[in-house]
Amino acid sequence: MKKAELELYTDYLISTFGAATATGLSSMVDGDVSHDRVTRFLSEREYTSRDLWRQVKSTVRQIEREDGVLIFDDTIQEKAWTDENEVMCWHFDHCSGRSVRGINLLNALYYSGEVSIPVAFELVRKPLQFCDVKTRQVKRASEVTKNELMRCMIATCVNNALKFRYVLMDSWFASVENFEFIVKKKKHFIAALKDNRLVALSAADKKQGRFVRIDTLELSDKQVVRGWLKGYADEVLLVRQVFTNKDGSTGLLNLVCSDLTCNGDMIATIYQKRWKVEVFHKSLKSNAALAKSPTRRVTTQNNHVFMAIYAVFKLECLKLKHKTNHFALRAKLFIKATRQAYAELQILQAA
Repeated sequence: MKKAELELYTDYLISTFGAATATGLSSMVDGDVSHDRVTRFLSEREYTSRDLWRQVKSTVRQIEREDGVLIFDDTIQEKAWTDENEVMCWHFDHCSGRSVRGINLLNALYYSGEVSIPVAFELVRKPLQFCDVKTRQVKRASEVTKNELMRCMIATCVNNALKFRYVLMDSWFASVENFEFIVKKKKHFIAALKDNRLVALSAADKKQGRFVRIDTLELSDKQVVRGWLKGYADEVLLVRQVFTNKDGSTGLLNLVCSDLTCNGDMIATIYQKRWKVEVFHKSLKSNAALAKSPTRRVTTQNNHVFMAIYAVFKLECLKLKHKTNHFALRAKLFIKATRQAYAELQILQAA
């Protein structure tokens, strides 16, 4: 990887407040770097999780701890007007409950000691095309599922000797196959469960097949009970978290944990760290120009996403150095840029 171009391009993503283009970067450095050089850098090869790990590894080694957590979640960057291909296509957004056109990105975020570092990523690709019999429209499909991608990413993190105890995930990834895979890797999981997941609270009920929906259990806030999930062999802890929504209504969150040494408070506290991936995704979209690149080829789109992820990592390093968050750092850059623009305007008006 060309380190100089990597640092320049990611600095540009953090600094720009408009479209992230090769010509814009060239103009920023007064032509010292040509726009063709930037285009060649984005086009030469696809950057992957392996490249990301090489860039963040030294920082991870400084902050990692045995009780660290590995957080998985995906996000969709909507881009309605970009030409369709295997990464820029239609994906179902389970947050909005509809299909949107854009890039679907699965991230693995490592969190330890108040530091959040992306350690792996995968773009959801849909290279297979087929015709829907009912609508007669051409649609796309993936060769692997997001759950399979997540398991590969976990295996990679384990092979990289990353220190962590828990894997945190929302209900979208709370499958039996994922649970079995995580435990096989000698790690623990804490996951949210959908209300219709079936559980048994005793070995006898499990043996007789007497399972009930988890939302029918009468549990108080952070009360923990032992039980079994249908289809999963090992005993687990079940916890209900009660919280108040912004509109004043009461919300319920059912959690499952494989670590039988935990209590309800510990499980709720650890799972609360999952919110760090939402903060990461917000910074990725707001502070690293994720959606502002006009790239149209799969390779350049993939590489721009990689650069945006690395740019957020650089913001995290700056956060530690200056004791302020990503958005405050960007606000400082924006104020500085505005002042310089205002000063230049005064010179032009006085000429």
